[in-house]
Amino acid sequence: MDHDRGGAVLDDVKLARTRLRFLTAEAVEPGQVREAILASWWRSREFQVPADRIDLPYTGDQNLDTPLIRGAQPVLERLGDQLDGQPISMILTDQSGVVLTQRTGDHDLHRHLQSVELAPGFSYGEKFVGTNGIGTALADGRPTQVFGHEHYAENLENLACAGVPIQHPISGKTIGAVDLTCWRKDAGGLLVALARSTAEQIRQALLTHSTMRELVLFQTYLQACRRTTGIVIAFNDDVVMMNDAARQLLDPADQSLVLGHAKQALSAARRATETIVLSSGGKVRMYCRRVAGERTGEIAGGVLSVQLVDTDGGAGVTLPAVPMFLPGVAGSAPTWSRSCHAVDSSFVRGEWLVLAGEPGVGKHTLAQGVHRRRNPAGRLHTLDAAEAGPGWAGDVRHELLDDPVDTLVIRHADRLGDEDVRALVAVLRQVPRPDGPWVALTLTPEAESSPRLAELLAFFPRTVGVPSLRRHVEDLAELVPLFLSKLSHGGQITCSPEAMHLLMRASWPGNTAQLHQVLREITQRRRTGTIRPNDLPAEYHTIARRPLNRFEAVERDAIVRSLEDAGGNKARAAQLLGISRATIYRKIHEYGIVTPVH
Repeated sequence: MDHDRGGAVLDDVKLARTRLRFLTAEAVEPGQVREAILASWWRSREFQVPADRIDLPYTGDQNLDTPLIRGAQPVLERLGDQLDGQPISMILTDQSGVVLTQRTGDHDLHRHLQSVELAPGFSYGEKFVGTNGIGTALADGRPTQVFGHEHYAENLENLACAGVPIQHPISGKTIGAVDLTCWRKDAGGLLVALARSTAEQIRQALLTHSTMRELVLFQTYLQACRRTTGIVIAFNDDVVMMNDAARQLLDPADQSLVLGHAKQALSAARRATETIVLSSGGKVRMYCRRVAGERTGEIAGGVLSVQLVDTDGGAGVTLPAVPMFLPGVAGSAPTWSRSCHAVDSSFVRGEWLVLAGEPGVGKHTLAQGVHRRRNPAGRLHTLDAAEAGPGWAGDVRHELLDDPVDTLVIRHADRLGDEDVRALVAVLRQVPRPDGPWVALTLTPEAESSPRLAELLAFFPRTVGVPSLRRHVEDLAELVPLFLSKLSHGGQITCSPEAMHLLMRASWPGNTAQLHQVLREITQRRRTGTIRPNDLPAEYHTIARRPLNRFEAVERDAIVRSLEDAGGNKARAAQLLGISRATIYRKIHEYGIVTPVH
């Protein structure tokens, strides 16, 4: 099936209006824009990206003698020869979105890309240009298509782009991205498939170019992982490999801290043991050793294991953290439990705290849960900085000085204007410590490095990162019953294992707030009984292989519903749709549809 041209134009008009409503802070109803794009728009707003112009940082001349460029060059040259003369551009970037190379077979397209600074040396990271194929693919860590008005910046609305992250074949670390960009009117469904194929060819080329030094380090890393269930990290000058425990239990800042200590220790000795105080306040003991290369005297890198040190300075114990019960809070995955323990310990010490995380991860809920656990009779109030008005300073003074509460949570602190930040700082200076209220701020991780918040954040000695839902998706088994109990006023509705399985496959860009919204919509239609797969929105019946355009989403939804009506029988579903059995099999595979089991 193909798009009707008139329908496509109408869709463009609707999308343009939706984007305008979002930019003017009006409500955007579900289904008007793809969820991944809407999540990126929200991040773009948080980054304060200008929507009416392109204003990008220039990083200067890039080093073109790197393994990534050496591996990608022949792949991009072959593709360029095939697309010679076509209005399509092939772009290679580093892991932060800085353009390394750009090759365009059409003069008009090349000139336009130069005008929007999609050229070597400029960064197309999402925090600089907003929603786009390069920055959004790197932010989400998956193939991404952005069409026309889905771009956050209006200067890009006549383009379509498909970006795919490139992972190092040994470490699995994202080292760059490949992006294909063309005019919006020329975009087709194969754009992201071609970008995905190109990224995979580059990954294979990198594997061919990988040195014996990296392979030796990789083998040693795997051996270390088999000997422990704790944190293992391997590194050299070119690659860093870490297991799931390291990614889940060490914040990015702590990962860098541990690596820095390991590099320094191994520069002076073959083996080293060291106790390190993490940025989160905890202590770990690090055991690291050099890895010898194939040739005499060669060093392939270093491998280290990390253990938690108890509060009395005793022997190390293997992570993960023990789950903690917090009223009104669900979740026992290690990465979530670690955040709970960190917030709880700060509350006990009376230490003011910053909770950093993506929108919707549960920062405010976590602060509330700790307060209710430690001081259930105490008063907790919340001020939302996103709603700060003329009386903001007076509200803060009232909560902290005039009639002080026990706990004050200030949400979205990064949205405060400069004048309101100064007013908050002035009040905080007067709050008695340590006998005054416990204060917690919530903000996005990027805001921590904002110079305009530096004076405010100086009052908060500790930051706890709250993980995104995709990093503890196993907690859906606890979150879904909790939300359903609240939404159905007493737990009269449950979720079937089949429906739970489908929910756990989703990527949840909107985090727990998105999960709550999905369940709220379901409970408005089903108030008792058991949630079955056919109660879920159609997008949760698929394993996301790529973003879908509007027409493809309609087609996917029709197939999902027909499969439900046919009890999972593909041949019967094909008859209901009036298509061949071969076509429905191909579409099921293409859209990653999970067929129902009855």
